[in-house]
Amino acid sequence: MNFTFRGLMAPVFTPFKDDMTLNVEIIPEYANLLKTFGIRAILVNGTTGEGPSLSKEERKQLAVKWKETVNTTKQHLMVQVGGAPLPDVLELARHAEQIGVDSILCLPELYFKPTTTTELIDYLKEIGKAAPNTPLLYYHIPSFSNVTINMVDLVKEIKGKVPSFCGLKFTSTQLDEAILALQANEKYAIFVGADSVLAGAFALGLDSAIGTTFNIFPGISIEILKAIGQSNVKEARILQEQLNTLIEGIKKHGSWVATMKYAMSLIMPLKLGKVRKPLNNLTEEEEKSIADSLKRSASSGLILSHNM
Repeated sequence: MNFTFRGLMAPVFTPFKDDMTLNVEIIPEYANLLKTFGIRAILVNGTTGEGPSLSKEERKQLAVKWKETVNTTKQHLMVQVGGAPLPDVLELARHAEQIGVDSILCLPELYFKPTTTTELIDYLKEIGKAAPNTPLLYYHIPSFSNVTINMVDLVKEIKGKVPSFCGLKFTSTQLDEAILALQANEKYAIFVGADSVLAGAFALGLDSAIGTTFNIFPGISIEILKAIGQSNVKEARILQEQLNTLIEGIKKHGSWVATMKYAMSLIMPLKLGKVRKPLNNLTEEEEKSIADSLKRSASSGLILSHNM
């Protein structure tokens, strides 16, 4: 199945109101903000979007509103359907295809975890049957899923078994595995999911990424990709170091999603609300620490120079 998108994709946060119900009204503004900064693709209901913490109906509601929005903004729309009981995953996949999303991403089964490549392929077959006309990518995130199946084996063995399968979101710093997976079948798209290793991944031949920081500091990652395209590895390394400094100043104060969502509320003119349980929101002290860190970065010109 043909899957043509390559480049940077933002895994969007789920916007909540004060009562923790969905704030879908803000989505057009969110999409246009990302488009302004050069982000041409959106991932909905992923880790950053707290997909597994949402009900099936909430996930559908978000997918519908984002689909309506990208019809205007012309951004690629990928929807993550996994992280739920299999009947719900299949329903979410069917729904995604029915509303016409551009691609589907799927986590593995998170309780009865696959332990072999064959078991994982069998699971992906079911997703593919539910949405046979929509490109399907597998979400490899072993730090969360604890599914450690080698992705080189997957891309070698899945060929011809799941017709809609088109690639991976590879959220791991094991770049040797990502490169070998790409070399094993270059027709598949492989999106780097670890913001801290973008320069290395791009230098090694990968050309696409899905990173939380694309919501907050999109310009830095765009410039990293551009620098590698111009064979300016030194510049890419400097930019990566700057991005990693920003990341460390944020994430050390709490969970990844909670800290990044709060940072976005400080950097961007968009209020997306708190995170939902089981994630913990930040304390006032943690919020102040992140704000102070970002102020220091802003005073040095690090943030604004890349977000303008």
